[in-house]
Amino acid sequence: MRNSSARARLCALMALSLAACGGAEESSVPPDSPLLAPQSAAMTATAPETFQARFETSEGAFVIEVHRDWSPNGADRLYSLVSNGFYAEVRFFRVITGFMAQFGIHGDPGVSAAWRGASIADDPVVASNTRGMVSFAMTGQPNSRTTQLFINLADNQNLDGMGFAPVGEVVDGMNVVDRLYAGYGEGAPSGPGPSQPQLQSEGNRYLDSRYPELDYIVSATIVP
Repeated sequence: MRNSSARARLCALMALSLAACGGAEESSVPPDSPLLAPQSAAMTATAPETFQARFETSEGAFVIEVHRDWSPNGADRLYSLVSNGFYAEVRFFRVITGFMAQFGIHGDPGVSAAWRGASIADDPVVASNTRGMVSFAMTGQPNSRTTQLFINLADNQNLDGMGFAPVGEVVDGMNVVDRLYAGYGEGAPSGPGPSQPQLQSEGNRYLDSRYPELDYIVSATIVP
């Protein structure tokens, strides 16, 4: 990146994207739900070579077109998560103007705990993190992608060399993505925004009480 501020954002993306927290939280979802079983057949399906996922949000709808040849492991994971309703009521908890919009920590602490260690293997970076491209967040350590994604709000090609492999791109509704609430800025401890460990341990209850303006996903579905 061209300046220290942009460099700090990149470092924060690596250091905070998958912040860990301890404890085994209870879940309000049924115990036989695939949302609590990352290794189940429902959650380890092979995705089509190309598919579209439609995200209905509090700001409107956008569509991500996923290309499996860009990121096979990422595409399979995203296909399974969307197919089983993982992203319903998930908040866009980290939106930084001119950089990216991040989401993917489940609002139920028990579900979040189940997926915390359910990582997938890295994919080579085939596509580039230009505006509208969608990539999984990771810690900077090998094979650390789980459920969190970010949408590039600008051209962030420097992320390519850091191993962030785009899995798809927003092909409709980028104007909706641009409207996602960004008023809270960077997340804690670097900024005043939500703390990822606290979000993981307390879920949407924490966000609703402290960050009520956050936009959220109403539903996400595979386009027939």
